[in-house]
Amino acid sequence: MGKTVTNNSCAHGNITIGVNRMKKLKNKTIVRDSEPIASNLLEVESSLRIRLCDCSDIVFRTFEIRRKVKFMLVFVDGMVDTKTLDESLLKPLIYYDLPHRLDGIRSLKDVVQGELLPVAQAKTVSTMNDAIKELLKAGVVVFLDGERTALAINMQGGQERAIEESTSEGNIRGPKDSFTEILRTNTTLLRRRIRNPALKVESKTVGEMTNTDIAIVYVAGVVDESVLEQVRQRIDRINIDGILEAGYIEEFIEDSSFSPFPQVLNTERPDVAASSLLEGKVAIVIDGTPFVLIVPMTFWAAMQAPDDHSERFLYATAIRWIRFILVFLSLTFPSFYVAASTFHPEMIPYRLMLSIANAREVIPFPAVIEAFVMEFMFECLREAGVRLPKSVGSAVTCVGSIVIGQAAVDAGIVSAPMVIVVSVTGIASFTVPRYSFGTSMRLLRFGVLFMAGWLGFFGIAVCLIFILCHLVTLESFGIPYMLPVAPAHASMFKDVFIRVPRWKMNSRTFAVGWTNSRRKYSGKGHGET
Repeated sequence: MGKTVTNNSCAHGNITIGVNRMKKLKNKTIVRDSEPIASNLLEVESSLRIRLCDCSDIVFRTFEIRRKVKFMLVFVDGMVDTKTLDESLLKPLIYYDLPHRLDGIRSLKDVVQGELLPVAQAKTVSTMNDAIKELLKAGVVVFLDGERTALAINMQGGQERAIEESTSEGNIRGPKDSFTEILRTNTTLLRRRIRNPALKVESKTVGEMTNTDIAIVYVAGVVDESVLEQVRQRIDRINIDGILEAGYIEEFIEDSSFSPFPQVLNTERPDVAASSLLEGKVAIVIDGTPFVLIVPMTFWAAMQAPDDHSERFLYATAIRWIRFILVFLSLTFPSFYVAASTFHPEMIPYRLMLSIANAREVIPFPAVIEAFVMEFMFECLREAGVRLPKSVGSAVTCVGSIVIGQAAVDAGIVSAPMVIVVSVTGIASFTVPRYSFGTSMRLLRFGVLFMAGWLGFFGIAVCLIFILCHLVTLESFGIPYMLPVAPAHASMFKDVFIRVPRWKMNSRTFAVGWTNSRRKYSGKGHGET
């Protein structure tokens, strides 16, 4: 019937190639990436073994049918669904009645057009370079003796992670599924939520070595065309060896690389991505990572949590304001404490100031040094908790913070009020819905703290004004970062400081001059408001 050979060495298999000839062929393949597929099957196998030299996971399977038609299948072991390969390709070709109909076949194109193989996705390729690209995308490439084209069949399989609950974006109410590392699974999760032909998925490949598949997803008629065109252009400009994570793409396409604020939203929740698509934004799905990038990003989008749109609007608005306050505290609380206790004690109530002074009486450091030490220790514990295994990470963090905090107070290194301030700041920082946005606040907190220790409240005011000026000038794909507050668009305030009832949200929140900025919103009966 045939034989299966793996490509353990360039000289293994039924093709033995001399060293000199191998070098010549290597040089030849480097120069001629567009080398056409040879009509002789032995030449094709020889060329493939040279190009895929020392790739033991490449499998060559050759067989003949009725001693008339000679085939060669090539695939990557572990990346192909072998069950589908056996049932859909090998059995029809070898055992069933298909060989009787192969008498009239003159080319692989006939196989595809005649629907002689029960496979869903197949296409013909005419160069060796294209054949290898399809092969490494978890495809099976079929070569036919005497044929100058090959048939590439998508049979991606192997071990994959199941769809699980998101670990970085928890919620109380709403969908629990999250993206995986498989691009097609992720686009399917979006397609299940937006079952409309207007949902478009454009494919691109980035990375000279990794050939990573990227999908640009948007809703036609809703998306801002200028943003979409910028996304295409910025991705096309990327010239890099490999793309291993969404962060690689993010750093290439963001507007301002030196801004502390992220300008590309990342999420692993399909409902968040689908909601953004319906707002007119663009999603970038990268194969190999569960995080999907969404552009443009605004300050207010970073402050919204998934539960904001799952809970009733009154509760969502109240929680949103609590979040605003806590985010502000996470940025400034240690700075206000240092400024007030060092430069402006008259602004603290007398009894409270007396208590703080008694606690700090034995501390050898000024308040600002004390704050920096505690903030540094808190960041160390947080980093340790992230890097340690989940089963012990939280326990080590809790025990470490309690033991170190108590020991530092007993030793007179830090005061008890400072421990309280840093603890409250740390808890407040955990309320930031987006991790990347939270890291920005953590980074800026040290700058504000330094200015507070140097100039007091005046230093804090200078820092806040500087941050505010930076935010109002920052853009994400041409969209102002603070939209719709700066510039102000009152009609879009329905999902910024408050969230109005769903039946009142008649415009897309961040659509300025977009082709379709109005939502369908009818359904609430008269007299029910």
